[in-house]
Order: sequence, then C-alpha cells, then structure tokens
Amino acid sequence: MEATFRWTLLTATAPIAWGTTYFVTHQFLPTGYPLYGAAIRALPAGLLLLLLCGRLPRGSWWWRSLVLGTLNMSAFFALVYLAAQLLPTSVASTIMATSPVAMMLLAWPMLAERPRLAHLAGAGVGIAGVCLMLFTGAAAVDAPGVLASVAAMVMSSFGYVLAKRWTAGTDPGARVGALASTSWQLVAGGLVLLPFAVAVEGPPPALDAAAVLGFGYVTVVATALAFAAWFSGLRRLPAATVGLVGLLNPVTGVLLGTTVAGEALTARQLCGLALVLFGILLGQPAAARLAALLRRRAAQPVPAAEGSAAQARSRAGRSPVVRNAVTTASAQVFPPNR
Repeated sequence: MEATFRWTLLTATAPIAWGTTYFVTHQFLPTGYPLYGAAIRALPAGLLLLLLCGRLPRGSWWWRSLVLGTLNMSAFFALVYLAAQLLPTSVASTIMATSPVAMMLLAWPMLAERPRLAHLAGAGVGIAGVCLMLFTGAAAVDAPGVLASVAAMVMSSFGYVLAKRWTAGTDPGARVGALASTSWQLVAGGLVLLPFAVAVEGPPPALDAAAVLGFGYVTVVATALAFAAWFSGLRRLPAATVGLVGLLNPVTGVLLGTTVAGEALTARQLCGLALVLFGILLGQPAAARLAALLRRRAAQPVPAAEGSAAQARSRAGRSPVVRNAVTTASAQVFPPNR
C-alpha cells in the first residue's frame, strides 16, 4: 500500500504541472503558432530525457515511438495549444476533465482492466466538481476550440492506454523503462511537428525574454519531468486510477488563477474542489481495499460467546433489581441539593 501511495503522489505531479500550462500559454507564449509552440515544447524535452537515459529505440519501438509520439505529443500539444488560444480555461479544462472516463472505457478492451464502480463514481463526482469550479455560465464557447479540445482528450486517452499496453506488455524484449519510452515519444513528436510548422506557419516566431522563460518552464517542468512521472505511474497503477489523478489539472488551474488574481475562492469553487478531491480518492486502490475490509468486517457473524455476553448485559441493564441498585448508588455518591 505504501508503494502504491508513493507512485500515486509521483503521478500527481504531472497534472499539477500541466495545470499551469494554460496560464503560461495565455500570458507568455506567442499567439498564432500552435505547431511551433508544440514543437518547441516537445523536441527539447525529449532530447533532455534521451540524454539522461542514454538509450535509443530498438526493433518495433522505432514505429511505436512514432505512433505514441504523434498521439501523445505532437498532435496533442498542437491541439491543446490551439484550444488554450481559442477557449477560456474553464471550458478547455472541463473538456479535458472527461479524460478519466475515456481512459476507463479504452482500458477495458485494450488492457482487460474492467472499470470498478468506485472508478466510475469517482469520475462522475470529479467531473461534477470541475463543472462546479469552473462554469459560471458566462464563458464564451468557440466551436473550433471545443473540437480541438475534444480531439486532444480522445487522442491522448487512447495514446496513454496504448503506451501502458506496450511498455508493460507480456513480451520481455519489447518492455522498456518509462524514461526511455517518454524520451522517444517526445523526440518523435517534435520531429513530426517541425515540417508542418514550417509549411503552415512559416518562419518561427520571435521570442522575447518572457517567452523564452515560458517555453523553458513548459519544456523542462510541464513536459520532460511531468510526462516522465505520468508514464511511470501509468505503468504501475491501473489506467482508471491514473486518469482520476489527472483531475488535479483543472484544480491547479483554479488555484493558480485565484492566487495570481489575488481573489479568494468562492463557496461554489470550494465545493467543486472538495468534490474533485473526493472523486480522486474514490478511485485509489487504498480506498478500494479499505471499503472491502469494512464490508468483510460488517459481514462477519458475531461469535456465540460474545453474543451471549452482550445479551446478558442487555438483560441485566433492563432488570428492575439492577436499576434500583444503580439508582441507590448514584444517590449516595451525588446526594440531592438541600
């Protein structure tokens, strides 16, 4: 249980880091360059991790890295970048919050991980909490932005489950470490993006000091470190559990927004925050084991000796002789006021 808790905490660092990318993108990164923005984010992060792991793909991992890099990195980053430019953070984060449900449904046929009732309940409660935190009814909805956000959610959910299947498969020769597979995906995703960025967006954008620092943070913290932690947890935890941990992404966005704006959380946001955290806890393996233990305890019959003693104590408590003796003793110890 302790090891599971540690892996859950490590995995949680990823959505917390991702929750800051919407703010950084809006405030510091150049607009109108989603492809360059995604390439600048992915390729340096992948090269950094590749330098750390010091291992190149072998065999089937050359084409697998290309597939996963396209799903999880290149197309995903470009779509998220575009959604962040077209949609309010509330709408984009709420759409991405449905990712746990998509991961559960995909993990069932692909990984034989049947979603438990606690996972489904946790996803429902968590999504309701995200809506309560973010939706005020005043957010403008842009149709292309919604399509981009939905596409990013579906593609990344499929890519995450596929990565878990391939990295932790039954073939010992195909299994690789999370750090190596993450670096290959990022490099492949960045290389796929570059020619499209040049063809569609022309010359790369001019970056001022704020943009350079913003890309540095997004590349190192919100990409290299975050994805390494995410895929490490996904390899060792059920996909449904990892998906629910991802709900910390919008929570981070809300807390960061209120911190930067200097505003206090409203009662509505606090209730939503509590629901999200409760939904995440529902899907954790420790919560499932605790619930199973409580059910077993409740189903255990009371031993005959204990039952007889309890019945005897109950009958003694109802006996007039015992009640009179207790009343007399109480009067001697606590005499009435004169």
